Amino acid sequence: MTTIQHWINGASASGSMSRTGPVYNPATGAEQAEVLLANRADVDSAVSAASKAFASWQDSSLTQRMRIMFAFRELLVRHEDELAKLISAEHGKVIEDARGEIVRGREIVEYACGIAEVLKGSFTDQASRGIDVHSFRQPLGVCAGITPFNFPIMVPLWMHPIAIATGNTFVLKPSERDPSAANFVAELYAEAGLPAGVYNVMHGDREAVDAILDHPDIAAVSFVGSTPIARYVHDRATDAGKRVQALGGAKNHAVVLPDADLELAADQLTAAAYGSAGQRCMAVSVGVAVGEAGDALVDTLARKAGEVTVGPGDQPGADMGPLVTAEARQRVIDAVTIGAAQGASVVVDGRELTVPGHESGFFVGPSLLDNVTPDMDAYRQEIFGPVLSIARAGTVDEAIELINNNPYGNGTAIFTGDGHAARRFGREVHVGMIGVNVPIPVPMSYYSFGGWKDSLIGDSPVHGPEGVRFYTRNKVVTSRWPQPSHTTAGAAFHFPTTS
Repeated sequence: MTTIQHWINGASASGSMSRTGPVYNPATGAEQAEVLLANRADVDSAVSAASKAFASWQDSSLTQRMRIMFAFRELLVRHEDELAKLISAEHGKVIEDARGEIVRGREIVEYACGIAEVLKGSFTDQASRGIDVHSFRQPLGVCAGITPFNFPIMVPLWMHPIAIATGNTFVLKPSERDPSAANFVAELYAEAGLPAGVYNVMHGDREAVDAILDHPDIAAVSFVGSTPIARYVHDRATDAGKRVQALGGAKNHAVVLPDADLELAADQLTAAAYGSAGQRCMAVSVGVAVGEAGDALVDTLARKAGEVTVGPGDQPGADMGPLVTAEARQRVIDAVTIGAAQGASVVVDGRELTVPGHESGFFVGPSLLDNVTPDMDAYRQEIFGPVLSIARAGTVDEAIELINNNPYGNGTAIFTGDGHAARRFGREVHVGMIGVNVPIPVPMSYYSFGGWKDSLIGDSPVHGPEGVRFYTRNKVVTSRWPQPSHTTAGAAFHFPTTS
């Protein structure tokens, strides 16, 4: 059986090889590989390599960094097919969905290709008589990323291209469920000319995570995952004096007003709820039907849910693949069962779905629950599976209040033809990313990604301008260059002021 190794200092590394974990094919349920699970000594090795590389990489020219990013971007394009198949085989998502995450991740690399423009400092001539002031940003040192299974290439690409382009070195701890994409990226970086030690991959579980959070030579940690773990990462890493980006969970609502195009809205909600088997932090998991839109929307959603083709990710025509693990599948089944027991109407039931020839795969079909209320588990919990819950609201005011009372504030959307209602919605909801007739409003690379409330622990979103600020720190230089013959009246002991 294949053993997926670490990547340290520009090469595959076996480390201590003390423990391994299984990597499954979600479509068959069979173990297809094993991955090394790092201990603290292994993490020390990766951080040591990154620390040594930082000594020279921080002084690399912006031209060198951008040329490497341009080359890396072209390699991502060239190897898109291989990457998509690799992601699908370990995660389970369909090939086209895997392509989509590669493209969205590649956009961050493209942003990093223009890092010279973003890093330009400021200069003030003659701030005081004979004195100039300028500012610039410098890298932090060794940075680390801890990333989830649901986007094995896109989420890491939200982090390491910006960190590396701004002069830092990086240690990535990807999910042990689908680890191979991180190693593939390491090989592409090497081919692009990135010096050894600048990008390292350390596979592992909680032991590796804790070693990263505690390590004195890691300056910053970026994390995406569930809210409880985001809190844990944030608290433990900040206690160790690190900068932290910690993005948590979500319960994303999509509001449908009576004037909306119901066919359009239902198409968008269906794709946003069931795409990638609902395993997206930006998936729509709650549809809020306002007023008379309710029954017609549910009927349309039920019809469209029945049209979703479920199958292996590499099967042509498949819209939705399996869940990532058997445990994830059972969690979804339990969520529908509990929803029904608590009073929700099961309009579409995906619990008994089987895929011929893949009876042991981790498949579950799309499920649609109606009349879901805020006190139900189906509403309160992040199911992270293909379950769309429909809540009812009498007015747009009630819909806004429902969203604002939810502890999460990651993403939301409104479907309407009323510009005033859409503008008011965008201003009044307590959510970080908002779509108007767009169900999954993931910002472009030149904006930043991050929610509010329990969806973002701390105040540091990822990528875009906020990412650049996170991976660098500002320095201000105040300078005077007197003529050699210049004489002064002596030192002034009062606080300096301009004149």
